[in-house]
Amino acid sequence: MKIAVLGLGYVGLSNAALLAQNHDVIGIDLNVERLAAVNAGQSPIQDTELAAFLADKDLRLTTSTDSDTALREADVVIIATPTDYDPKTNYFNTSSVDTVAERALKMSETSTVVVKSTIPVGYIANARAHFDSDRLIFSPEFLREGRALYDNLHPSRIVVGDTGPRGRQFADLLLEGAATSDIPVLLTDPSEAEAIKLFANTYLAMRVAYFNELDSYAMAGGIDSRQIIEGICLDPRIGQHYNNPSFGYGGYCLPKDTKQLLANYAAVPQNLMQAIVDANRTRKDFLSEQILARKPALVGVYRLAMKEGSDNFRQSSIQGIMKRIKAKGIEVILYEPELREPTFYGSKVITDLATFKAQSDIIIANRHAPVLADVSDKIFTRDLFHSD
Repeated sequence: MKIAVLGLGYVGLSNAALLAQNHDVIGIDLNVERLAAVNAGQSPIQDTELAAFLADKDLRLTTSTDSDTALREADVVIIATPTDYDPKTNYFNTSSVDTVAERALKMSETSTVVVKSTIPVGYIANARAHFDSDRLIFSPEFLREGRALYDNLHPSRIVVGDTGPRGRQFADLLLEGAATSDIPVLLTDPSEAEAIKLFANTYLAMRVAYFNELDSYAMAGGIDSRQIIEGICLDPRIGQHYNNPSFGYGGYCLPKDTKQLLANYAAVPQNLMQAIVDANRTRKDFLSEQILARKPALVGVYRLAMKEGSDNFRQSSIQGIMKRIKAKGIEVILYEPELREPTFYGSKVITDLATFKAQSDIIIANRHAPVLADVSDKIFTRDLFHSD
């Protein structure tokens, strides 16, 4: 089977690698440096399993900038282009998905076009009506940054927003590439699959916000957050997972998906969805005040990424803390090896860790690291359990 994947970010590339074990896959991306890295057997994103696959596996994966030929010849087209949240329209910007879907449906009269990008509830139904085609389907991804291929090889579930033969065929492709068996498969209608994605991520954001607000209460009262969390999480209905406080939920998915779900509630009464979005802003306000109360002259920011093993710091919560501190006139410096520029939004990037430690009065770290052990008296973190 011939498969075309448009967009080689962590979603597109991990799907391309998974499917290229058994099928001819061509990856299309506008970033020529990314294409060159894949062609050289290197992962352009930080992902342990993906790097190993591209370096060692005999994958049937090629790349190209010629999307027309790929779309014309493909049996399955996967769209994994960005759909960033647009605060002006209060909606996902689906323009790249719109463009690719239209071209894919025109280039071939038989291919199945699968949207992997996160989209609003109702997008596929509207697009099917607009393009007069039922060949467009949606399959949500549930991938962690830095572990995207692992989560494709060992998926918690496979959801495809089509109950017909096309949906079954795509689910079977994902099952075929997986390294585990007995994977739950759910074929749903398109809007239900779109809702599954947004509600799942918003629930995770709610859980993050809950433990963060618990932590804020404990900090304000001078009591031990860790003891409280350990005690309540012994209840098996709550569980010992996803309970580590942080500077707020962040990364690429949770901030935009919670806002998009809230926008989908425009005509539906709600309280909780708005509270989840608001809680993230309140958490950053509170922690910024805690840092400023220590009266630092210079604040160091250790790493921008939300979690270990990831090089993606889009919408990372620590950036919100940075902005609030800088707004009060406090100088901020940054240690981030992934940055090649000398400054980041006006803050100096320090490339030598020892210099960074020496210059910083306080070092804020969303997640602790062993390399900071010698300056533990300077560290401000809410990483109680050393986990994501």
